[in-house]
Amino acid sequence: MLAALDGNAVAYRALLVELRLALARFFARRLGSALAANAEDLVQDTLMAIHTKRLTFDRNQRVGAWVFAIARYRLIDLYRRNRIRATVPLDPDDSLFSPDEEPATSARLDVETVLGGVPARQADLIRKVRIEGASIAEAATQAGMSETAAKVSIHRGIKALNARFGGGDGDER
Repeated sequence: MLAALDGNAVAYRALLVELRLALARFFARRLGSALAANAEDLVQDTLMAIHTKRLTFDRNQRVGAWVFAIARYRLIDLYRRNRIRATVPLDPDDSLFSPDEEPATSARLDVETVLGGVPARQADLIRKVRIEGASIAEAATQAGMSETAAKVSIHRGIKALNARFGGGDGDER
């Protein structure tokens, strides 16, 4: 989702494909046989809502919870239109919204691959400060250098990565 929000069309397409399958399972489990024909419409309505509201996504939250909220409201709307009092739980589907280790592992490998493009000391400082959340003072102490030298090293490393991957001037945080 984050890559899609940053303009990566391939990531956005992959996200929509994954969401389509997960939403189809989500709605199929919650719709009785009388409403099963509405499942694909709900999936498409939910995907359209996700597309139109994607800029409201809080990058600090889990995408699953956000998607679930949209899907749940679409399901409730269907129940209201058909005057159905649902007796099925509207709790999140564990398979759809539970943390998945594979994407996290893949992301870690991607980060390590990208950081491989800068000297090891810079990569270590970037990892500690920008990814792990350590302060510059902590990272500088662990690296055996001054805070100023650590800041310069981080800045140069990010600037080199931005130049390599076309991400701007490196001053963004």
